[in-house]
Amino acid sequence: MDENSLKQMARLTQEGQLSSLEKLITLGGSAAVHAVSSKHFGRSGDTLLHYAARHGHLDIVDYLIKRVGMDVEVYNNDYKRPLHEAASMSQQACVSYLLREGAKADSLKKADWTPLMMACTRRNLDVIQELLCHGADPALRNKDGWNSFHIACREGDPLVIQHLLIVAPDVWRTESKTRRTPLHTAAMHGCEEVVKILLERCDYTPDSADSCGVTPFMDAARNGHISVARMLKEKHQASPTAADILGAQPVHQVAVTGQEEALCFLVRDLNVNVNQRATNIQLTALHYAAKEGHTSTLKTLLELGADLHVRDKKGRSALHMASIGQHADAARTLLQLGLKDSEDALGTTAQQLAKKPDVVRVFEVSTDL
Repeated sequence: MDENSLKQMARLTQEGQLSSLEKLITLGGSAAVHAVSSKHFGRSGDTLLHYAARHGHLDIVDYLIKRVGMDVEVYNNDYKRPLHEAASMSQQACVSYLLREGAKADSLKKADWTPLMMACTRRNLDVIQELLCHGADPALRNKDGWNSFHIACREGDPLVIQHLLIVAPDVWRTESKTRRTPLHTAAMHGCEEVVKILLERCDYTPDSADSCGVTPFMDAARNGHISVARMLKEKHQASPTAADILGAQPVHQVAVTGQEEALCFLVRDLNVNVNQRATNIQLTALHYAAKEGHTSTLKTLLELGADLHVRDKKGRSALHMASIGQHADAARTLLQLGLKDSEDALGTTAQQLAKKPDVVRVFEVSTDL
């Protein structure tokens, strides 16, 4: 069978035109049946069965398996089976059919993702329940150490979380290869209802840290999820001053991400010292904000009582950090606020660190004035 006919079959399959597809295959005879069964399309290597399952064309899925004789476990270049496709696109009828026809509930695609993991990215409880009823294991972990519960916590559907905890009560006892828990994941993505369920039903240790020393409270704060951070503080006794492996506390981390509302929450509501130094080289939140070029955050920090003239262990000011980051607007703002350029412990000025033309120009204009 020629390539154009095969491409036409692929189009008909994706469009759900069973009668036209069947006619074309019938006209081609046994050669067409063989070609359809063995043909993999494009860079992904999908088959017609992958296309049909992905688009939810159950009649074509049935035809390809029963009449053409395609293997229900056929895989593409990423080792994705038709069941992965159906699960990832919430095609419940196709998922149920493929499982009845012998598809393996825990087949692994590239990176060790199961159909259940794929289903959890779509928050479709019906598909998840169908897979679980056919023996899918929610505790299986992919190459990064994530299980289905981790993924569900990222997506944030409370009903899915509750169901998984009923089916597998210990599924929350898991860590990724970087020691991140489902609580980290839910906090980072601001899934407030899920965090509430996890705190009520799971026995997580307060301030459990990942391999970088990051706690769920840090994840929530630095991503601007203040209601989640507040819940972790009030219901889980999370520390607002815990430090990661570099010595950075939440007040430093929110300065890095420019989360000004979170800064106000930490300083005003939780009485965190805005001039607290990270234990590595004594950087303050002002240093971090300057290095990242968060001009508005610099102003917010000063309103919260940050010391404009603070120096780190190497004698560098926030102006030095703005120059290191090559952020002209941040450097200009600091100069306008009254911070003067000066030498650090090695005798280097912020102006000497300026490389980009717009940053250099900031200092030239300041000197002219």
